Amino acid sequence: MPHAAPSTVAVPASPEQTSDRELVKRAAQGDAPAFECIMRRHNQLLFRTARSILKSDEETEDALQESYLRAWRAIGSFRDDAQLSTWLVRIVINEALGRLRRRGAQVIPLDGTAAPGSNDESESTAADDPDRQPERLAMREELRGLMERRIDRLPDAYRTVFVLRAVEELSVAETAVALALPEATVRTRFFRARSLLREGLSHDIDVAVGDAFSFDGARCDRIVARVLANLVDERESPRP
Repeated sequence: MPHAAPSTVAVPASPEQTSDRELVKRAAQGDAPAFECIMRRHNQLLFRTARSILKSDEETEDALQESYLRAWRAIGSFRDDAQLSTWLVRIVINEALGRLRRRGAQVIPLDGTAAPGSNDESESTAADDPDRQPERLAMREELRGLMERRIDRLPDAYRTVFVLRAVEELSVAETAVALALPEATVRTRFFRARSLLREGLSHDIDVAVGDAFSFDGARCDRIVARVLANLVDERESPRP
């Protein structure tokens, strides 16, 4: 008896294994799970992009939500010859800049040629891994907060370039396309942003070093109180 031929029916790939192009095609047909995968795949990039413009976590979340709604409505117009990430970045940038304009903030176009002034500034292994120790984790959290504050103080034209290049690790070409900038401008602004960050972080470190092993406050009071107590004891104790 001949063996049955093996099935040739392809097993559909899960959304996580599906290409952006296929997800776009499904989303354009009203497939909400496909669009959900698009959002989860690009959430970090888009949040960081909008955050670099708005400098507010709460407003950035609102902007990202509105940007996704705009993308959902316009997904059918997405061209296959473009990168989905770039298309989404342009939408979120436009939404973020629009929010700045609506609240009356000064908006410096990211695609402008003029640059602003530079004066603005696993549980089982946790015990064996020094980097997973609570004090190390707390230190990294402090350093992350320090870096985020310094990035927030970068001039507008430099900040988004830095986030896309250094934080999201986009290439010069990808950043240039996303921001509609010449590649030379991306290189120049990224170099200047790194210089400003180094200057600012160096200043913060100098201040921190000056404050290291501080002897004022409670520690000073404690030592002084102990010495004074000992002096009293000496005065009241009879000499031999």
